[in-house]
Amino acid sequence: MKKIPFILAVSTLPFAVGCGTQHLGEKLKPSVVTETVVHDTDDPAIWIHPSDASKSIVIGTDKDTDGGLYAFDLNGKIIHKVSGLKRPNNVDLEYGFLLNGKKTDIAAVTERETNTVKIYSLPDLKAVGSFTVFDGETERDPMGISLYKNPATGNIDAVVGRKSGPADGYLWQYQLSEKDGKITGEVVRKFGKYSGLKEIESIAVDDEMGYIYYSDEQFGVHQYYADPAKGNEELQVFGKGDFKSDVEGISIYPTSAQTGYILVSNQQNDTFNVYLREDPAKGKIAEIPVSTSESDGSEVTNMDLGPKFPKGVFVAMSNGRVFHFYDWRLIEERIKAAQKTDK
Repeated sequence: MKKIPFILAVSTLPFAVGCGTQHLGEKLKPSVVTETVVHDTDDPAIWIHPSDASKSIVIGTDKDTDGGLYAFDLNGKIIHKVSGLKRPNNVDLEYGFLLNGKKTDIAAVTERETNTVKIYSLPDLKAVGSFTVFDGETERDPMGISLYKNPATGNIDAVVGRKSGPADGYLWQYQLSEKDGKITGEVVRKFGKYSGLKEIESIAVDDEMGYIYYSDEQFGVHQYYADPAKGNEELQVFGKGDFKSDVEGISIYPTSAQTGYILVSNQQNDTFNVYLREDPAKGKIAEIPVSTSESDGSEVTNMDLGPKFPKGVFVAMSNGRVFHFYDWRLIEERIKAAQKTDK
C-alpha cells in the first residue's frame, strides 16, 4: 500500500455532484473495471508517470501458485505481465532507488510459497532483485508489504508481514541496498503487536508523516513510527468495533502535508471506513459503500491523472478477478456529506 506526495490535484473541469441522483447509502460505481486476471486479484499499487500523469499505471497481484504481477493502464487494459510467481500476495512501490548508479522506481511483491520478496523496476516490470524474509522463523508465509522512504536519509525499507506470528515482533523491517547489481534487503528491526485473532495482511506507510499502519484482522488498525530510530512503541490502535469482521486494505489520501484521510476496507460489509489522517483516534468519520466485493487490497493517489480522474483515483481489488477504479471526487463527496450529517 503506497503513500503518495501531498501535492494536490486541481480540477478545472465541471463535475456535477449532489444532484439528488445519489444517496449516502447507495453503492458507488467504478469508473473503470480492469480486464480480468487468471486467478484471484489481491492488492494494487499506483505508479505515477514522471512527465505525463495520464500515462500512470496500476500494478496488481494475481494470487495463486501460478500467479502473476500485472500492470494496467488507466482504462483498465493489461499492458505488462509477470507470470509464474508462487502465490504473490501484496505489492507496493517506491520511487528513486539508486540502482547501478541510476534512479529506479521499484515495485516489491511478497511471494508466499518461497518466503521471498521479489523486486521489479517500473514501469517495465523487469526483475531487479529479491531476498528471503523471516529467516529462522517457524512461521513465515509473507503476505503484507509496504515500502518506506526515509525523508531524512533517502533509505528505502520494506515492512513485511506474514500469515501468522508471535504476539510481538510480528512484522520485520528490511533496509534495501544494492549488491552485485541487484537489490537485496537486510533486517533492521522486528516489531508490531498482534492480537492472535486472525492474521495481519494490509500494511501502509505514510512517508511524509512518518507512520506505519497495519490491519490486525478482526481487531483494529495499529500505528507505529516508520523510522526504526524512533523505537518500537505502539502509538495507538483505532477502528476497534467499526468493522463487520475483517479489517483489511489501508489507503492514505493527503489533502495537505499534515491532513487527509485514511481509508480501511470493511471487507465483509463491502464498504470503506474513513478516518482523519491527522487524528484517526477521533474515530470513523464516514463509511463509503462501494461496488467492490470482499475487497482485500486498495490504493489511492491525489494526483491529477487527467480528465477521468482529475483529483486522483481510488483503486480496490474485487472478487471477479478484477480491480475497480473510482473517481476520487465521488468518494470525497460522500465523505463531506457524512461530515455534514454528523454536525
